[in-house]
Amino acid sequence: MRQTIRAWFEAIETPFLEVIFEQRRSKKAALARSILFGLSKIYQFGLMIHRFFIQARLIRDSTLGIQVIAIGNLTFGGTGKTPVVEKFARELQRQGRTVAILSRGYRSRPQPLGEMFLNKLLLREDSTPPRVVSDGRNLLLDSDTAGDEPYMLASNLKDVVVLVDKNRVKSGRYAIEHYGCDTLLLDDGFQYWRLAGRRQDVVLVDCQQPFGNEHLFPRGTLREPPSHLARANVIFITKSDGNTSVLRERISLYNSGAGIIECIHAPLYFEDVFTGERKELDFVRGRRLASLSGIAQPESFEQSLVKLCRELVYSKRFADHHRFTQQEILNAINRSKKRQAEVIITTQKDAVRFPKLDRRDLPIYFMRVEIKILSGAEDFDDCVRKICLR
Repeated sequence: MRQTIRAWFEAIETPFLEVIFEQRRSKKAALARSILFGLSKIYQFGLMIHRFFIQARLIRDSTLGIQVIAIGNLTFGGTGKTPVVEKFARELQRQGRTVAILSRGYRSRPQPLGEMFLNKLLLREDSTPPRVVSDGRNLLLDSDTAGDEPYMLASNLKDVVVLVDKNRVKSGRYAIEHYGCDTLLLDDGFQYWRLAGRRQDVVLVDCQQPFGNEHLFPRGTLREPPSHLARANVIFITKSDGNTSVLRERISLYNSGAGIIECIHAPLYFEDVFTGERKELDFVRGRRLASLSGIAQPESFEQSLVKLCRELVYSKRFADHHRFTQQEILNAINRSKKRQAEVIITTQKDAVRFPKLDRRDLPIYFMRVEIKILSGAEDFDDCVRKICLR
């Protein structure tokens, strides 16, 4: 059942994006955009009502008495959020904080439907403990159970607690009581209003597509209007090309007081998906590469490969968060070989969703990346310093 629902979502995702980004020009597509525009107005009205309830204290928020950093974005997917969460976790830990990352676990294994409906029917809070992806010492769950990003963060951060639960007040309390955490990082937490208190809001804006197609969901990819940047304490411009003066001017219209940090996702090394063998970046120079990905906005990943290698001879894209089958990987290998590719490169986020393979005619590596700050390092340091001083 779960696999069927996932396949159905993936089947409609690509045509849906083609419609809202106006890549389909037919009359049916135009009609669909009109309907979606009407629905986006209803969605916008719902946002206004929800925000009014929160500001009027009609929806209760919670404070846990410790520092909270919410890291998120205004659009759905593709801003490169996970490496930014990792950078904050590393720096906070270096400054002596005991950090827990709280994720809702997008596309992780859901709670049993019967149990979920019963809790809703009886108006009772779910008492199930959060899923512990990492206890700060050991990796305890796989990517299917935990979700891609929590598993990836837990793999990269050996001394940081990673918990998955939609109720992040509950998981935050669990982190404090069981692991003595004094700092909570909310992964994809800008829209999570229930956890307040001593909170810093960090928002990511993709330099290449800052506000999607400028429309709210479902006509576009915006979760909130750009004006809601006013809530941010720090703004990261990700995938920066250095030419951001126009974007900075627009951001200042919404929020002139937030620190602005420009960064790129810099390649570090390549790692064999199956053996863990690492190679320096020079490994791909002079080679013909193929790419395989299931992420939002794969263009930047492919462009970074083009800069490193001799030639990108084949690229295969799947829907974001796609869970690969063995046959799909084998098909990609066969097609890459026909194009005379020497190596297949994927992303770390995709690699955690790879099945075991019976044969590997071509080596498959993922590209490990990290955040490299181009400008605004003092704002990042100041943000971390303020958190640690508190």
